[in-house]
Amino acid sequence: MKIIALGSGTSQGIPVIGCHCPSCISEDKDDIRLRSSIYVSTGNTSILIDIGPDFRAQFLANKINKVDSVLITHEHNDHIIGLDDIRAINFTQNVTIPIHAEPRVATDLESRFKYAFLNPRPTVPRITMHRIDNSPFVLGDITVTPIRVMHDKLPILGYRLNDMAYITDASYINEQELAKLTGLKVLIINALRKTTHPGHFNLEEALEHVSLINAEKNYLTHISHSMGPSRTWSHQLPSNVAPLSDGMVIDL
Repeated sequence: MKIIALGSGTSQGIPVIGCHCPSCISEDKDDIRLRSSIYVSTGNTSILIDIGPDFRAQFLANKINKVDSVLITHEHNDHIIGLDDIRAINFTQNVTIPIHAEPRVATDLESRFKYAFLNPRPTVPRITMHRIDNSPFVLGDITVTPIRVMHDKLPILGYRLNDMAYITDASYINEQELAKLTGLKVLIINALRKTTHPGHFNLEEALEHVSLINAEKNYLTHISHSMGPSRTWSHQLPSNVAPLSDGMVIDL
């Protein structure tokens, strides 16, 4: 399995428009972060998790041209608003792309992109909506296990795909859901900043969950500019933890 980090930033990305903080003026490529998303491929099956506003640029930068399925974590714009650009995949693959989301999120997508669902035609995205719950399901040779997490008061989903898991925008995970994450080889988990935030793990909380889950390798994502340039804090992380950076490739 190959994991490509398409984006590792927050809803504003880094640099933030109009900001001149050390992160936003950094010339280190690791401090340039598009909105959070990953692409997972086994060679037989390719899955995109979230499809935010940078989707087109992310696929072009990483020379990706194939998607079999899209998993959506939740309905906030930085995770779904690039959906219209799936049209390019429709054209080049000549396929309809299945979107997997829990019912509340699916209904929201159908409302925001109703032109794609109510009046299908060649010039709009060709997608099918699959409503999912917390039950595992199979896509090709990948077993997908939804992980219920809380984003402040909003219930959202993380996903386990075989031996890796992707959790973003989480501020709480209960013991039952944590148990679904045992035996991981790779964990990608959100760490917004060093100070607390109601809707996201901060760095300390993310590292606490890294310790609880005990994956072999761990990566931090959904990183904001307030964390500071990565060179100023990444060296202080445990040896099995690293910040995710855009374009990073992780092989399992």
